[in-house]
Amino acid sequence: MDHRPQNWGRPRDDVYGAYDGSYLQSSGPKQATQSPIVTGTSVIALKFKDGVVMAADNLASYGSLARFTDVPRLRSFAETSVIGFGGDVSDMQYLNRHLTDLSIDEAYAAPSSTDTTTSPGAGTLNAANLHKYLQKLLYSRRNNFDPLWNQILVAGLDSSEAPFLASVDMRGTAFTSPSLATGFGAALAQPIMRRYAETDEQAAQLSREEAVKIIKECMKVLYYRDARSLDKYSLAVVTKAGVEISEDEQLEQQSWAFAERIKGYGTQTV
Repeated sequence: MDHRPQNWGRPRDDVYGAYDGSYLQSSGPKQATQSPIVTGTSVIALKFKDGVVMAADNLASYGSLARFTDVPRLRSFAETSVIGFGGDVSDMQYLNRHLTDLSIDEAYAAPSSTDTTTSPGAGTLNAANLHKYLQKLLYSRRNNFDPLWNQILVAGLDSSEAPFLASVDMRGTAFTSPSLATGFGAALAQPIMRRYAETDEQAAQLSREEAVKIIKECMKVLYYRDARSLDKYSLAVVTKAGVEISEDEQLEQQSWAFAERIKGYGTQTV
């Protein structure tokens, strides 16, 4: 047996002949990384009467290690939309650069701010158009067997200035709903949001303050229940007035002291 590490797992040359590595010099199709390394967890969003609230924590995990604690995963686009990224952080950074170039192109195409004959935001992509663009982009990358490993939420207003919220995943699958969540949020936060806004009619009854309170409640649940989450998060609100993003939100002082009051396990007596 050959004990040299470089030959572990290979057939013995004296029995099977020299190792043939010619297949590695293949002229086949380009292959891309298919296993994300640094990832972000849940993004959650909820419609309300005048717009949409979205939130995502600032943690980027290296496997199970909470490696980067200052990675905002929400970004604004053309002051008309908010995009939330779940999944691979490197693909998120690629999309962020791509959308920055797109927003510059849209800014050049937009009319001058001194032109009073057009409404604010004219000539720019609204949230519905942006979502359609991202759907086509992710579907194209999937068809090229080089997917972007992200699930994305897009929030803003549609062409009729009604609140718009939609999702698109790495396969290009897209849908809309009054409330949306990625990652563990789909199991932990969605039931909470649907308790208040299961339909568009119910969402239209929510005020901004109520929607923000619901989102903060969901972020608290995710912090306690999702091992890849953090108590520092970003919160965005998009309305007709524009986009407001805060990247330094933090849950109220959290304490695990309640665990000391749990009885019935080990040598504790009830």
